Amino acid sequence: MAKDKQSFSLPVRCGHCNNRAPMEIVQTYSQVAVNTDDQFEYQWDEGWIYQLLVCPACREVILRRQYFHEMAAGQEDISVELLYPCERGHPPGLPNAIHQAYEAALRVRSVDANAYGVLVGRLLEMICEDRNANGKDLDARLADLSSKGEIPTKLVMVAKSLRQLRNVGAHALAGELTKDEVPILDDLSRAILEYVYSAPHLVKQAGERLKRIKSRKKKKKTQKQKKEKE
Repeated sequence: MAKDKQSFSLPVRCGHCNNRAPMEIVQTYSQVAVNTDDQFEYQWDEGWIYQLLVCPACREVILRRQYFHEMAAGQEDISVELLYPCERGHPPGLPNAIHQAYEAALRVRSVDANAYGVLVGRLLEMICEDRNANGKDLDARLADLSSKGEIPTKLVMVAKSLRQLRNVGAHALAGELTKDEVPILDDLSRAILEYVYSAPHLVKQAGERLKRIKSRKKKKKTQKQKKEKE
């Protein structure tokens, strides 16, 4: 029996291992159906198309869908919706160097848990450096960040737990990290990034939007008063 010809997608980012590459389309399910406009006696095809992809790096599956409409100028312009795995997205407001370090860690997350632990630990050190933390070691620098109000005291304990897991990944005699520890590293690193960078970033954005709203209201009020005087 002849094997069906393989088909591949355009480069896609895998939500499991963060690898970006063309992926094999192993299954396609179409809900495209004929629609009819009785008034104008016109027909067109429209509906969802589902695709099951396989990542060549980690061999995990990805489910996505795209809406097809016969009248669309270019189907490539219609956004593709990722259904599985659900992407959390990067924490907003990260400085470029921190963002790149976080990306580097995510790229090895599903490949090597120990390497992931080491890179997440490096990310923690970069955060201390970026925030001008003082201290002879990482624990002291984390405590310094807490004393400055950069991170809460409870989050310092979280960061220390992250550092301890990093040490396991970096030293063979300390044991090995497994995929079971990866979600813990995910949550710990994300908690720190969101508190140090994302929260201030979102507060700043909210303040700027509020300022623009007040400015528009003031402008409308001035224009209204000017018309009333004319």
